[in-house]
Amino acid sequence: MKILSAEYETSIVSKRLLESTKPEIAVAGRSNVGKSSFINMLTARKKLARSSSEPGRTRMLNYFNINKGEFYLVDLPGYGYARVAERQKEDWKEIIEYYLTNSKNLKHVYLIVDIRHEPGASDLQLAEYLTYYEIPFTVLATKADKLSRMACAKAAEDVKKAFKGIDVIVISAEKGTGREDVLAHISTILS
Repeated sequence: MKILSAEYETSIVSKRLLESTKPEIAVAGRSNVGKSSFINMLTARKKLARSSSEPGRTRMLNYFNINKGEFYLVDLPGYGYARVAERQKEDWKEIIEYYLTNSKNLKHVYLIVDIRHEPGASDLQLAEYLTYYEIPFTVLATKADKLSRMACAKAAEDVKKAFKGIDVIVISAEKGTGREDVLAHISTILS
């Protein structure tokens, strides 16, 4: 698969979905784990998705139109950020759950975790949720550039064990590591 074009389409802040029949691939993960950086790396567009050093920046569903409607990448709000009001956290959780259980076009979820840390309770909880609702997902272990090759291989195995053997693709938005693997995976999802 090649990404020839990638454009921001719209953001949705409430329990609504984009009216479309195109396939969707969602990007989920903790606040500040690198979802926006992953989207920018994957699409080869530096500022398509806004990334920030401030956690909790993505507060709505952000839809990115890939290859003029071939599919949408949907950036979900981050979870697990402690410095927001409980009501705000609950709103984000409701938006994520509404999207995951109601999108007829959702084909796959990429669950992004930081390879340098054990997956948190909220990461494992989301994985259980996706499994329960039979939503296919793959774990992307990001920030591989921060570890040596040997440490990265061990950490990837630890992540895989934590998710009970779910597929893990090691990525680095900084270096582009894993981009081709993810593009090949998307080809399989869409075929």
